[in-house]
Amino acid sequence: MDQWPLIVVAVGVLALFGLYLSSTAGRLDRLHHRIDTARISLDAQLLRRSAVTGQIALSGLLDPATSLVLTEAAQDSRVADPDDDDARGLVESEFTRVLCVAFADGEDGAHFDADPELDGLVEELAAATRRVELSRRFLNDAVSTVRLLRRQRMVRIFHLAGHTPWPTSFEMDDTPPPGLADR
Repeated sequence: MDQWPLIVVAVGVLALFGLYLSSTAGRLDRLHHRIDTARISLDAQLLRRSAVTGQIALSGLLDPATSLVLTEAAQDSRVADPDDDDARGLVESEFTRVLCVAFADGEDGAHFDADPELDGLVEELAAATRRVELSRRFLNDAVSTVRLLRRQRMVRIFHLAGHTPWPTSFEMDDTPPPGLADR
């Protein structure tokens, strides 16, 4: 008879512990989903940045050398292997450097303002570069949050992450070109 309170307390503790594990596993699952969503968003923003750059390069309003370099960088960005983050990060960083050279200062803005179509494309490129920066930051923040959670002892002991691969951040130079910073 006197064992019933002990059994009730033990069952209660086990239920609370199970609830804790379940909520932690659910949180981990939601964070992994957020990483997947952020990666898709980053891919879309990188694609948009290369597409707008290609349109600007093919507009005929830039000098031929700049147009050629921008076209090649945009093409390299589009064909980069999406599954190899290191190689893609290098390609995207190079693309950012090309954009920084092509749009090095605000004085070029007067040239773009003369043509409303090109000015609209340059505005779109400026917005795309900002969105790339924000998307990458959002992805890397989600990755660091998941890594912190997966390092917790209970998550490791009870294998709450299952067979989900260890998340990796996406490293690239996403510095906006100086000539586009004030747009």
